[in-house]
Amino acid sequence: MDTDLSHDLNWTVAAQPSPILAPIQKAAIVFLTFVGECGLILGDAGKRVIHRPFEFGETINQMAFIGVASIPIISLTGFFGGAVLSLYLTQFLGQYHATGFVGATIGLTVTREIGPVISGMMVAGRCGSAMAAQIASMAVTEQIDALKMLSVRPTNYLVVPRLVAGITMLPVLALVSMYAGVVGGMLVARTEHLPTYQFLASMQQYVKPSDFMNGILKTPVFGLIITLVACQQGLRTQNGAVGVGKATTNTVVISMVLIYISNFLMAKVMYR
Repeated sequence: MDTDLSHDLNWTVAAQPSPILAPIQKAAIVFLTFVGECGLILGDAGKRVIHRPFEFGETINQMAFIGVASIPIISLTGFFGGAVLSLYLTQFLGQYHATGFVGATIGLTVTREIGPVISGMMVAGRCGSAMAAQIASMAVTEQIDALKMLSVRPTNYLVVPRLVAGITMLPVLALVSMYAGVVGGMLVARTEHLPTYQFLASMQQYVKPSDFMNGILKTPVFGLIITLVACQQGLRTQNGAVGVGKATTNTVVISMVLIYISNFLMAKVMYR
């Protein structure tokens, strides 16, 4: 018996993860859990988006919240993003008498990167956090269970409208950010003694419609990431107000990280 007990204790000690591997194993479990939950939510939403009941009213509300209400902050950040880029470029390229490329550089940067990424960042901070907080509050106060008792499917009411709104509204916001960035860059370039016609001629020569289209095509992916992460973090919330705050923070951080990663991967494919 003593021999068997010693063998069991030795096996238990050997089975415990080392201090070095324990954080890695924990991180792997958290990552796989996150991916699995997002996959289940997305799969369920994909099946229910074409089945009744259709929450048209909630979808319109979410589109207004993500799209229309975000236009001022998107325009402002896009404008000053292009403006500060123009400020640096006109001074730097002016040293080499190459200010003719300012318009092209700003146009390509704004349409390919600044417009789509700023739109995703602002929506993640403004709308993603709000969606996560709302769903998390419903989860900790058992309102989601009440919806089930009333035969209202939480996926149809909470998830699908937000996914649809995020995917459809982000391209519009990206276009607004692009135009605001170009206007901001053009005005600052004008204050740095670069003629407007030269700025526009440079853009017309080097910026192609495909640059606009590829930049806009990135944004539905950003919208899907933001809304999916918000719904996933909100639905799994526990521990009351502490859990709501944690879900809100996680939504913003995870969304921004995934936007940067997906932006790089899509840029790698689109602009080879």
